[in-house]
Amino acid sequence: MTAARPTLKDESWRYADGAWLAQAPVEAFDHWGTVDVPPGETRHFNAFHHSGPQASGGSVHRTRIHVGAGGRYEHFEINARHVEYTRIELEVTLEEGAHFEFGGVTIGRANARQEFVTRVIHKAPNATSNQIVRAVQAGQSTSNYLGRIEVARDAQKTDAAQNFRAILLNRGASANAKPELEIFADDVKCAHGAAIGQLDQAAAYYMAARGIPPEAARKLLVQAFIADALAVIEDRRIADRMLERALEQLDGSAL
Repeated sequence: MTAARPTLKDESWRYADGAWLAQAPVEAFDHWGTVDVPPGETRHFNAFHHSGPQASGGSVHRTRIHVGAGGRYEHFEINARHVEYTRIELEVTLEEGAHFEFGGVTIGRANARQEFVTRVIHKAPNATSNQIVRAVQAGQSTSNYLGRIEVARDAQKTDAAQNFRAILLNRGASANAKPELEIFADDVKCAHGAAIGQLDQAAAYYMAARGIPPEAARKLLVQAFIADALAVIEDRRIADRMLERALEQLDGSAL
């Protein structure tokens, strides 16, 4: 059965690019990749996406992930594509004692619209999940995060958290957050938070007063901001390289 074309009336697509949805091939919404983490094992995924100055169009990337009992899945992704619309969607099912760690970063310029969409299903007891999303938006770009956590009736001792923060570097930039919790168990810890604002000018001034050039100070602040999403990566060489490439996507005028 072919997938129906989503529209902005669909709650899980409410912040998408309506013009792109209307003209994109319907097959773009019907493909799901899969990841299966065996019980007790660990899998990692690290990705950095960017596009050249002449890039255009949009894309949807959807993945279903199943983490077996006692398994662990870590997913870290930086979306710096500067096209009209990019959606990265993860649907994760956790068995007993499994863990899901997600770190997502968007770096937006021009008119890019970038989305992370997650649905984490705590199916069994003692599973944990932690999601950190950071957005740095310049120009007229938009970052969206739609994060849904579902806790089944038998999933006691669940511990789930998600946190979204966005920095808007220009007046025309924007960000949207839509956290959701659906909890049927009674012995759980679930938390979510969201904050959207401008770069901390007081901190930048403090650093500049100590001899750090303003542009370098702002870049350091942005680096520290997005580093939160990559803090759990064990191989610091990978994390540092991802941070470096992310900062390369912001030109001096944006900072």
